[in-house]
Amino acid sequence: MVDMTRSHTNAVEVRGLVKHFGETKALDGVDLEVREGTVLGVLGPNGAGKTTLVRCLSTLIVPDAGTAVVAGYDVVRQPRQLRRTIGLTGQYASVDEKLSGRENLYMIGRLLDLSRKDARARADELLERFSLTEAAKRPAMNYSGGMRRRLDLAASMIGRPAVLYLDEPTTGLDPRTRNEVWDEVQRMVAEGATVLLTTQYMEEAEQLASELTVIDRGRVIARGGVDELKARVGGRTLQVRPADPADLSAMAAALREAGLDGIAGATVVPDEGVLYVPILSDEQLTAVVGLFGSRGFGIAHIGTHLPSLDEVFLAITGEKTPTTDGAQHALTQEVAA
Repeated sequence: MVDMTRSHTNAVEVRGLVKHFGETKALDGVDLEVREGTVLGVLGPNGAGKTTLVRCLSTLIVPDAGTAVVAGYDVVRQPRQLRRTIGLTGQYASVDEKLSGRENLYMIGRLLDLSRKDARARADELLERFSLTEAAKRPAMNYSGGMRRRLDLAASMIGRPAVLYLDEPTTGLDPRTRNEVWDEVQRMVAEGATVLLTTQYMEEAEQLASELTVIDRGRVIARGGVDELKARVGGRTLQVRPADPADLSAMAAALREAGLDGIAGATVVPDEGVLYVPILSDEQLTAVVGLFGSRGFGIAHIGTHLPSLDEVFLAITGEKTPTTDGAQHALTQEVAA
């Protein structure tokens, strides 16, 4: 039985969360935990339930069943206390377009009970951090899309929240602005904040998240670290290109005879002149390389490939099976033959 009172290790604890919209079950018994001072990346296809989860945890909607405790507060029974400890940035900027950037931030600071002096100081600090100082006095309606997004992010951070929800925060941003957002998120985490991040950018998940949860059709279908999830999809693949392409079949046969071709077996791709070998351990990798050397096979190139997070996501959600080559996403490590 999980104790859903204040936790000393988890900033967010969710058990069996359910939410219906008519006959549609947007959340179907979601469980998740976010450790204090970390970033949990929540991945899933469109309609998976990610935004519904964020809305429940930020008290914007009430779940139909299950329990959730955030920063020590029950999201259903203690919503007013919880709202003072969280920040939220949704998929679309929600600033007041008639107010200037500084006025938006100052207003939110005052709503969070900061003194006038502290609200002004915090507003100026965040305007500087998000490169908005020069535009601070301009109405938000005159901001570009990227500037509005940065202002919205700054607004979610004005009260130094213990837990910050970022619901696809960098959608539509240019790479430079996206990097600025990432830097600020990492700064907040270094200062002790906890972040729940929903995203469809795999690069973003790898850059920021220490743990990942994959949701599909309102259910959690996978969880773990980036490397752990990659291992579930097949781990490393050894890519061997012999000096003589005619050796491909003989090399595959040698692996089978030695029992080193992995559970799924080695794959010969004549058009590429490459032999792909599933690698389950460093010991197997060493043995495969040693076998080729002892049999006198000439090797033009040998390296290892890890599945990209895109491939992992597609494989786990069942939308597509990752290919063996995945060259455009390959993480290749040169291995001494």
